Order: sequence, then structure tokens, then C-alpha cells
Amino acid sequence: MFTGIITDIGEIVALEDHGSAKRITIACSYPADTMTVGASMAVAGICFTMTSLALRPGGDTLFTVDASSETIGRTTLGAWRVGHKLNLERALRIGDELGGHIVSGHVDGVATVLDRKDQDGTSQFTFRVPAALSRFIAQKGSLALDGTSLTVNKVEGQDFGVMMIPHTLCVTTWGNAEVGDTVNIEIDTMARYAARLADVGTERWSDRAGG
Repeated sequence: MFTGIITDIGEIVALEDHGSAKRITIACSYPADTMTVGASMAVAGICFTMTSLALRPGGDTLFTVDASSETIGRTTLGAWRVGHKLNLERALRIGDELGGHIVSGHVDGVATVLDRKDQDGTSQFTFRVPAALSRFIAQKGSLALDGTSLTVNKVEGQDFGVMMIPHTLCVTTWGNAEVGDTVNIEIDTMARYAARLADVGTERWSDRAGG
């Protein structure tokens, strides 16, 4: 589990194809002696298992993750290249502060940046999501975009908006985001179950009415 509070920005230093899968090597600033092979890391909102650790000349820590074909097909990973910057978050530990919302790292799909308006250091972003995901997004609700916990401030059909403060733009990859970029989206777990419960209620009502 994660919180959607980004704690580092990583950089891809190597990409290897392994059949339909990929192995990705990422440089980060987390101290190597605080990381463990087999532990989880959220990379641009995707939960991965770290498969190796090493030190990069210059002091950065290198870690590798392996991505399956399903992950590649469901996320933005297929467009990643060497030099690509990625939001990172280490797994939540018991006793840690929950500053965002509960994020699983299980990406639901890809959203596209439709618009960005900058004013006084803040940025208003507008995104478009696939129709199948739009029903889970509500004004004032939470979601994770590229691993960042954000609050929705407007919804119009498949489009929704979020406002990002200067701190968020500075400590994540969002400062460099542009119109046309694609990002990983994870729907809030509570919204998912609320929608499912509503569907079940509707199905039961229809069954009774039909009977």
C-alpha cells in the first residue's frame, strides 16, 4: 500500500526486453542501505517489486523492476525511454503518516492531459479518461495520477480537473507535464466499491420489479 505522497523522482537508466516483458533500471536518491530486494516501490503509480539493488557512480542508488506484458499494455510504460523521469514512493509502513489516501499501485488505465493553465505558481490541469472509468470520478473525490494523490475539483463527462500547488509541481514530475501527455490513473478504492454496491442495488431492484 501507498499514500500517493511522492518522495523522490527517479530516472530510467536502462531498459531491457525479455520477450514480452521488460526489465527497467531506475536511479533514485533513496539510501541503498534503507532499501531491500523484494520490497515494493510505486513507480509512476505502478506497484513493482524491486529485484536488485546497486550503487551508481556518483552516489545514486540503482534498482531494477520487471514489468509483465499486462502491465505494459495497461499503463504508460510502453512509452518509457532511457532518461524518462518517474514519480517514486516507497511502501507505507505501519505507523507512517497517511498524508494522501490509500493507493494500491494497481493502475486502472491511462488518462490524457487535455489542458494546463498556470497562474501564480499553481497549475489547473484537465484530463480525459476512458468512458469506463469516468463513472468512478466525482468532484472532491480522490484519485492517483502517476502515483500522486490528488483531489478532483471539477467533472464534465469523461473530463475532470485537478489543481496542483507549487510544492506538488516542484517535488514531482508534474512541473514538466504538457498537453498531450498520458499518465497512469488509479481510481480511489472507496469509489470503486461504492459504484459496485450501487450496481448491485440496481440489479436487485430490477430483479424484484421483473418478478
